[in-house]
Amino acid sequence: MSKALFDAIALGVLALFALLAWSAESGAHGAPLDPVWTAVQQRGTLRVATDVGFWPFAFERKGELIGYDIDLARAIATELGARVEFVPTGFDGLYDTLVSGRADMIASALPYAPEQGFRARFSRFYFDAGQALVARAGAPVASVADLSGRVVGVALGSDANALARRMLHDGASFTLHSDYDDPADALADLRAGELDAVITDMVTALEATRGRDELRIAAALTSEPLALAFPRAAFQLEAEVNRILDALRRDGFFTRLNERWFGMGGSARGGTGRAMPSQKYSSSSRGGEAWGQPLAPGFTETLHKS
Repeated sequence: MSKALFDAIALGVLALFALLAWSAESGAHGAPLDPVWTAVQQRGTLRVATDVGFWPFAFERKGELIGYDIDLARAIATELGARVEFVPTGFDGLYDTLVSGRADMIASALPYAPEQGFRARFSRFYFDAGQALVARAGAPVASVADLSGRVVGVALGSDANALARRMLHDGASFTLHSDYDDPADALADLRAGELDAVITDMVTALEATRGRDELRIAAALTSEPLALAFPRAAFQLEAEVNRILDALRRDGFFTRLNERWFGMGGSARGGTGRAMPSQKYSSSSRGGEAWGQPLAPGFTETLHKS
């Protein structure tokens, strides 16, 4: 065997070993492996961190976890072909479960937080919990402009309080009552005719109007999109979950979920006759594309991509 042929064979063997090593590290299709997704597949279990006690998203009844996010997590796990294992965690510790490897996903009415992008990635938005304007049925209140000369109630120290004061600073002309300890107290005064409107978060607004004819959601004022979160490395798991969220939307799953937990007939985005949120006061500036998930009534849809 000539030296040139021997050198060529040796170089070929080295190249083959290098290719095999690269393939093992990068995955069968040349893409980096997602260790979180790989572990989920190997265990057959999706570990989901959630803050138990925030009704109606996650709470315990007779020793069983139930709620909007609980149903959503179970549906996602089923579509992944995995069992779901819930990891009860205080809200302040949710992101730590991803960093420490104790959870693969957070499903806990989690607001989209781009500042957490250094340690987490987020799914498409699936619900909007921004601030809403609640008025009595039949009252001529459909927007901030209609509040002129009226009395508006908010809970002391709440996001609604801050929003109302910003509106007043910007030129709105209504009387603000901000001495309520809880939004429920303000809503009780609204029913009693002591107030003309109440500003509160959408979850509270939906609960206040569920099954009651005397109150209605007059307008959506801001946007606070909720998303699922994953460890930063879990790009394949994120893609799989986003695919499932789209499929669940097409199947009507979110319509059924909204009806079960908020008593909302039909889709969360259609058929309500409710106003769109004011861009001036919106906390989310994204717009123009479809989120792909049903949202709280009256909200525009946008798309979030990690």
